[in-house]
Amino acid sequence: MRLATKSNPLAGRVSLAIANFTNWLNGFGETSLDYQTFYAGRIGGRAKTLYYRYQRLGIAAVAPMVFCEAFIPSARRLFYHRVRFPIADAHFGMGFAFLYEATLDSRWFHRAIQFLKSLEETRCPDFSEYCWGYPFDWVTIHGLLKRQTPLITTTPYAYEAFLQVHNLDPDEKWISILESIARHAAFDIKDFPTSGTASSCSYNPYDKGGVINSAAYRSFLLTSASKLFANDPYWNIAERNMNFVLENQNPDGSWYYAVDGVRDFVDHYHTCFVMKSLAKIHALTGHAGCFNALSKGVSYYLGNLFDRDGLPRPFSKAPRLTVYKRELYDCAECINLCLLLRDRFPELNQTLETVVTGILDDWIKPDGSFRSRRLHFGWDNVPMHRWGQSQMFRSLAYYLRESRRDCE
Repeated sequence: MRLATKSNPLAGRVSLAIANFTNWLNGFGETSLDYQTFYAGRIGGRAKTLYYRYQRLGIAAVAPMVFCEAFIPSARRLFYHRVRFPIADAHFGMGFAFLYEATLDSRWFHRAIQFLKSLEETRCPDFSEYCWGYPFDWVTIHGLLKRQTPLITTTPYAYEAFLQVHNLDPDEKWISILESIARHAAFDIKDFPTSGTASSCSYNPYDKGGVINSAAYRSFLLTSASKLFANDPYWNIAERNMNFVLENQNPDGSWYYAVDGVRDFVDHYHTCFVMKSLAKIHALTGHAGCFNALSKGVSYYLGNLFDRDGLPRPFSKAPRLTVYKRELYDCAECINLCLLLRDRFPELNQTLETVVTGILDDWIKPDGSFRSRRLHFGWDNVPMHRWGQSQMFRSLAYYLRESRRDCE
């Protein structure tokens, strides 16, 4: 599986890292803890609820979890158990499909199919259409979201996984599932007009919208589905969500997390989420507004979301005390975004090389898995499939696939 060329010596190192990771994954298994593990059980959930309702009392309640997160990350196992994450399965599925494309080794394609089968088994059972959420109760600023509540920030990854495998294996079964996912995104997720041409959308079937990346995700999914199924009404919905994203870009090129006047922070991976979606919409449609927004977004991104070493920083300005300096998830999404946009914005090639090199040099553990976070003191080495392991595997496999294409 070793791929290396004189023009891209990193490819050989990446292929070795992926080989070691797949060996580790086979032994470790497909369930994991999560950064939300501290708050997934009854004790952590109640503490987080107090924090959102009564901040002073809540700070005292969550302080033990924050301390553990900063100094004893392995304590997560005391708060909740390992679970399977559909969003991770989708990333693993896409990663193995990329690996198949990079190597033409059929065992990786069969591995991708296994993760798609897991997605079929873990869809939200209370909905007629295919959709996915979290396997734990999630306390948010707006209250409790019960496990298996579908999320428009999770379901599009499953859509992409099924679409990627369908493009390699045009089986009618995949089309049927893709059609179902599109119906869920179009009709179970709700629209909220914000201007004459734009609409926000709900994060799940029950909330009131306002989150930027949720509209971006849904816009991409329905843009793709409008092309795949020749369905103009899907594009009509997607266009309004896209316009919401475009109309709420800040003059400096950034996007806040939400337009509620409360969650007005700018962070790394949510910025990547928004720009990834716009990049994919632009690739499908050639929409000039997307390209203009991406041009401003890339300028802000490179100028504000990297440290002096050229590696991702979590926030342009942290909205609260953070217990970590760098995040594996940020690095994974950075690699993904650079690969998507480097042909349109060549300045991202240097960022891509810097971040991939940084991961290979510092973030790979002896067992083949990735470190999860660089803390202010040491590392968080707890492997979390939803929070970086699967995303980094997919991004590096995508890098390998693109390296192979560059050589052809």
